[in-house]
Amino acid sequence: MSLLVKVKDLVDEKKMTIAELERKLDFSQGSISKWDKQSPSSERLQKVANYFSVSTDYLLGLTNVPQWATPQDVLDIERALQLNSTIVAYDGIELTDEEKEQVDAIIRGVLWKHLKNKK
Repeated sequence: MSLLVKVKDLVDEKKMTIAELERKLDFSQGSISKWDKQSPSSERLQKVANYFSVSTDYLLGLTNVPQWATPQDVLDIERALQLNSTIVAYDGIELTDEEKEQVDAIIRGVLWKHLKNKK
């Protein structure tokens, strides 16, 4: 999942727009939308991470564990994924490993969002 998609997901969770986030953080209009083509500075990346209480590693896709998660939360998510794992196929054609990873990332995202909303 790209940096921009991660930021869009976080913005959506807060029921705001990227433009609102840019104004709150004193970024120029449209600057975050360029992050798919141009990497942000570490300072800007940290500002976004701090605003959403996540790590920069989370934004960069180096970890899928939000900063607020406890070790028990991580275990609960992993257990839920293991209990619900199936061989993923569509129309009788098994998905590629990359497609399976994408499905896994989507499910993880949904579970993390649900867990965060419970807290």
